[in-house]
Amino acid sequence: MILKSLSLLNYKNFDSRSFTFNDTINCFVGNNGVGKTNILDAIYHLSFGKSYFNPIASQNIRHNEDFFVINGDYEKSSKTEKIVVSLKRGQKKVIKRNSKAYDKFSEHIGFLPLVIISPADRDLISEGSDIRRKFIDNVISQSDKTYLTDLIKYNKILAQRNSLLKYFALNNTFNNDTLEVYNGQLSDFGTRIFEKRDAFLQEFIPIFKSRYDAISNSKENVDLVYKSDLFSTDLNTLLIQAINKDKALNYTSVGIHKDDLQFNIEEYPIKKFGSQGQQKSFLVALKLAQFDFIKQQSGVNPILLLDDIFDKLDEQRVAQIIKLVDNENFGQLFISDTHAERTEKAVKQVHQSYEIFNL
Repeated sequence: MILKSLSLLNYKNFDSRSFTFNDTINCFVGNNGVGKTNILDAIYHLSFGKSYFNPIASQNIRHNEDFFVINGDYEKSSKTEKIVVSLKRGQKKVIKRNSKAYDKFSEHIGFLPLVIISPADRDLISEGSDIRRKFIDNVISQSDKTYLTDLIKYNKILAQRNSLLKYFALNNTFNNDTLEVYNGQLSDFGTRIFEKRDAFLQEFIPIFKSRYDAISNSKENVDLVYKSDLFSTDLNTLLIQAINKDKALNYTSVGIHKDDLQFNIEEYPIKKFGSQGQQKSFLVALKLAQFDFIKQQSGVNPILLLDDIFDKLDEQRVAQIIKLVDNENFGQLFISDTHAERTEKAVKQVHQSYEIFNL
């Protein structure tokens, strides 16, 4: 799968800009603030229908403008695919494939597989469990439509159950029959989600460990540990047992929305016991394992975005990653960096064509 061209209209800092891309390596270089990351984010937007960096859609519209349009022309399985993402202030975002709008954005997820490696990924280590759950969900959803549907339904029912708990508290009332209906639905969807997360991680963890060893050239023992209430008891039982706590808190305190993924090095949390270099290698290995897994599941080479990669790794490790494109198992690569010479030196080490865009 190749992104042949990209055009932006009123997207972030760009008024109107078009690019025609190399099939292998594309580099965006320039000073901070010129929009290098914004171009990568536009490419991400075409795959996921949203920004990787700013979840508030309207804030991706250029200042003093009323709309944005992102247009991408792809070559996939010997076919041309035209994807357009557009948003007008006060209206819903629209995603079109070959001029036909999607009824649901979820139908588009996984069609253009993509992996991004960015300094923002450090949130996976430093922030709360919701960031790590989103990582798991993102990887699985790109190749499993049923999983994404179950997740959307689970979150909808969870919101309804939480609203009911708040209603009970505000009106000093309680109706167990209504609550049991939500419990049953949460249990059905939550159990399926838990089982798929567990199965995914059993397959994913060995891939991740292999990638970490290759990147770090070390013998450190790293691991990912899936934490879930459902390992101990079925979800319906957990919901019944937690009802008094839920009534006091006015929200649902147990379930797969509380799952976490623990990042370990030598059996200790890498957040506390890993060096900066180890943490960076850990995150890159995580994302490259994501690439491997998605490719394995979809049969398509995901697009790989490397945002400000030298912020994350030293030049030797960057070169190791870029050399991966010498292998036919990798597809199209997009890189952003502040130093043109440094970037060109790295990409020249591989025997592939490349394009450098000076912004």
